[in-house]
Amino acid sequence: MEAHAVTPAEAPESADASVVPARAGLVLLTLILVAAVANLNLAVANVALPDIGLHFNSSQTTLDLIAVGYSLGLAASVLYFGAVGDRYGRKLMLILGVALSVPACLLAAWAPSDEVLVVARIFGGVAAGMAYPTTLALITALWSGPARTKSIALWSGGGGAISALGPLLSGLLLQHFWWGSVFLLTLPLAVVAFVMALLLVPAHVNETTDPVDNLGGILSVVAVAALVLAINFAPVPNKGALVLGLGAIALAGLIAFYIRQRRAANPLYDLNIAGRRIFWVAAVAGIIVFGSLMAAMFIGQQFLQNVLGYSTLEAGAAILPAALFMVAIAPRSAKLVEARGARFTLLVGYAFCLLGFLVMLLLWKDGIPYWKVGLGYALIGAGVGFAGTPASHSLTGSVPVARAGMASGTADLQRDLGGAIMQSILGALLTAGYAAAAAKTSFLQGDQWAYTAGIVAILIGAAIVFFLFPKREEEERLLASYHADDTA
Repeated sequence: MEAHAVTPAEAPESADASVVPARAGLVLLTLILVAAVANLNLAVANVALPDIGLHFNSSQTTLDLIAVGYSLGLAASVLYFGAVGDRYGRKLMLILGVALSVPACLLAAWAPSDEVLVVARIFGGVAAGMAYPTTLALITALWSGPARTKSIALWSGGGGAISALGPLLSGLLLQHFWWGSVFLLTLPLAVVAFVMALLLVPAHVNETTDPVDNLGGILSVVAVAALVLAINFAPVPNKGALVLGLGAIALAGLIAFYIRQRRAANPLYDLNIAGRRIFWVAAVAGIIVFGSLMAAMFIGQQFLQNVLGYSTLEAGAAILPAALFMVAIAPRSAKLVEARGARFTLLVGYAFCLLGFLVMLLLWKDGIPYWKVGLGYALIGAGVGFAGTPASHSLTGSVPVARAGMASGTADLQRDLGGAIMQSILGALLTAGYAAAAAKTSFLQGDQWAYTAGIVAILIGAAIVFFLFPKREEEERLLASYHADDTA
């Protein structure tokens, strides 16, 4: 398969030829490292929450905000910053986001109070909102053809695997250092990523000159932030009034955002593009897939520590099969997308995720050997490894390159909203289990309901993909028609 480096002026999009940037391997490594900074920071806080609560004597509400603060800042800002990057420079947003992650990590590590820690986590999420969506947008702008599919696969698999490593590395640090050390985990990575991005990433490739819809951006921040908070607080006892208030704000914000996007001359989020079948089905599919990964990690860590008696470090190490399978399968997922199409590859991923939750439902009991734990994680990792690539590839492939920030922002929302939704649902079911039983039995009652909910979600997602996502020939025809419309 032919591949060659091009200058930004060249733009031949071909199914038979791959267009890649100069020093493609180093550029891709840089973008994966930038994504790793965001992914690791997302994963480190949960393991340290017990120590943070003891140190500050924090309320459960404050601990919840520390846990979700990073994803809140990230999810609320990705759509806006994706559009800003498309207009004013993706490389600029990338470098700025990585640079701002450093003071955010330092402030979190040495926060004098839990309130400051919440602010630091939100600040870190906003910095990630600048850098993280830009990584996928740059892959979309710099690569085309099968080389783009492979690059997205490596980006997706690497990002998921690094997220899975977060609890292990955090647990290792907490055995030797204070609670704030987990927030310093990404600092060396951020410094390396910053230097590499500055030196290697091309600037101003296939960017738009249209003005940014700032009002739409502000509305998106309000709507998504309120929605994420409402979802995360939904399973928390005695927070009904807060959840209703946040839900009302989210609904009002979404309605205002929709009206604005229909009327704006240059909308932040082009609803006509979002309505394309490949785009919206891939978005929904990704929400369920990445939500399943986050939910498996969420329940799994509690099961390993509360039921099996694993230490924090042992529980983190137990997740390694998921990381290994995500990395190993990502290149094969790319080949499968090219050979059989996104729909088939998504369904393969869903099948593995389903098997993973079935293993959890049927085999995860008190006193089980580790191989049963590892098998469940390995299957979930394989599922995300297969499905993550076509979910992101379909989003980026169905939009014009000048709108890459919109697609990459949506890909990031898949992870954040998917994780928030699935963790909220499963957390509520776990809480119901606690109410129905006592001691260790309580978790084993609640987790059965949670695993069943995960299975139902995966089956619904698989049905949406099976019936609504086009088969390979129709997918290629639709993508060609999208490209023709966008270049007319």
